[in-house]
Amino acid sequence: MANFAKSRVPRFSAEVYQNPYLPEGGREVHAIITVTATGGGTTGGRPVPAVGTGGPDAGVVIMVDRSGSMDHPPAKLRGAREATAAALDTVRDGVRFAVVAGNHRAVEVYPGGGRLAVAAAATRAQAKEALRTLTAGGGTAIGSWLRLTGRLLASAELGIRHALLLTDGRNEHESPRELRAALDACSGSFTCDARGVGTDWEVKEVTAIASALLGTADIVADPAGLAADFTRLMEAAMGKEIADVGLRLWTPLGAETVFVRQVAPTVVDLTGRCRESGPRSADYPTGSWGDESRDYHLCLRVPAAGIGREMLAGRVSLITSAPDGDLARRPQPLSQGLVRAVWTDDVAAATAIHPQVAHYTGQAELAQAIQQGLDARKSGDTDGATAKLGRAVQLAGASGNEGSAKLLAKVVDVVDTATGTVRLKAKVAEADEMALETRSTKTVRMKK
Repeated sequence: MANFAKSRVPRFSAEVYQNPYLPEGGREVHAIITVTATGGGTTGGRPVPAVGTGGPDAGVVIMVDRSGSMDHPPAKLRGAREATAAALDTVRDGVRFAVVAGNHRAVEVYPGGGRLAVAAAATRAQAKEALRTLTAGGGTAIGSWLRLTGRLLASAELGIRHALLLTDGRNEHESPRELRAALDACSGSFTCDARGVGTDWEVKEVTAIASALLGTADIVADPAGLAADFTRLMEAAMGKEIADVGLRLWTPLGAETVFVRQVAPTVVDLTGRCRESGPRSADYPTGSWGDESRDYHLCLRVPAAGIGREMLAGRVSLITSAPDGDLARRPQPLSQGLVRAVWTDDVAAATAIHPQVAHYTGQAELAQAIQQGLDARKSGDTDGATAKLGRAVQLAGASGNEGSAKLLAKVVDVVDTATGTVRLKAKVAEADEMALETRSTKTVRMKK
């Protein structure tokens, strides 16, 4: 774990937004939990200057695609080298790092020997020099890149473990099962931001990697934009100050968890990723944190009760392992929030939906509508695509999600936003369609 004596540890708070009232016999309880970390790794979007020898014990690995397609055009590989060099310039002194090149197998570009280098002016320069030898050739087996990255990050005692992955093609030289096995093996050991350059890669593969490893996914259609994007990603990674934060959910006897989702800044379903942590208690991974705020949507099913009854439907805690030292490594609570259920005969109270719950229910539906609409479009189902993408336009407009609205407008002609009336465009740039699919899970917060 991180050496917290050398770092600024964020303070966590948890706020609960819900309508606790249920009709007689009602069972389903919804709540939005806003988790905020302050006083940690970032201020104004920039990394806090290192304290002592560089803040928490952190490690980062950059995975660069060097398959044959990266040479078509040559600007892709050139852009990848420049982006990796720019990211290395952003790595704090004292942070451990490595560069991995991948095609149908993974190789260590720098420093080699199954280890991580310590960031300093000399090691950055050496790593950049090693990048000059990078040539394109071979196929693509991303699972092997991830496994090597996992081994490298496990070679040192680290608190923050992060990776950046760049690819331009489909994972054609290993089976989906092999990639899934690699993701399962790496899940929980490091976080990973994934980027697709150009338009020849598979959106669902890249987004699945980022989702499984609690990172971000995006398209960089023009290789010239890679350096700026990698710099932003590395700045964000350097701003992380506490790792392995879990959302612990306790529910009473007879209650069950229907789902747990992160809903801001992106939609990520965490339901199937929980680990039991005690009687009627489960932990959901949230990854590493700096100064930031995220929202989670919980749906709980409680035993039915009569009018006037009240119960604690759930207790949410933020937990992390204890810092290094003589104390036992037991999860330490950072903050908690309570979810309530109250049965009432007041029809208006029992049927009201809390605005936060309504907003994020709409954002989750928006992401689903975009995905379903694009899938229908690819399969030639014009009516289905028009209906789903029209619903997406309606939801984006109603929630103020301007980013999704602009991306949708490149795929459909919007006739009426309020009713979701659209026409599919006859010609759509492949990069625009991929951008919409890749960014479909990005949400906006409800305006207060």
